[in-house]
Amino acid sequence: MQLIGVLILFLSFSAASGLRCYTCYTTEPSNCTFILTCPDGLDRCISAKVNDLITKSCVPRAACISPIKCCDKDLCNGAVPTGPGVTLLLLSSALMMLFI
Repeated sequence: MQLIGVLILFLSFSAASGLRCYTCYTTEPSNCTFILTCPDGLDRCISAKVNDLITKSCVPRAACISPIKCCDKDLCNGAVPTGPGVTLLLLSSALMMLFI
């Protein structure tokens, strides 16, 4: 019974803590590591690139217009393209599984 109470407390805390987004203004996407808990009214994470400046932050839903990319999950605006490295890693893992 206590486990159910702890589970309910955990779920309500995570729902009440708000959306978390990466926030930065930079030219290098790997430098964007600061995490912000969005204040009330800002319910989307954004990522936009204009010229060479990358902007990531919290915004209200109404601000989600092109070329701004919006999402509504925790830290969803922090993905950096991985390139062919991940594909090669998966391929080598698959080949190892065939021969093990």
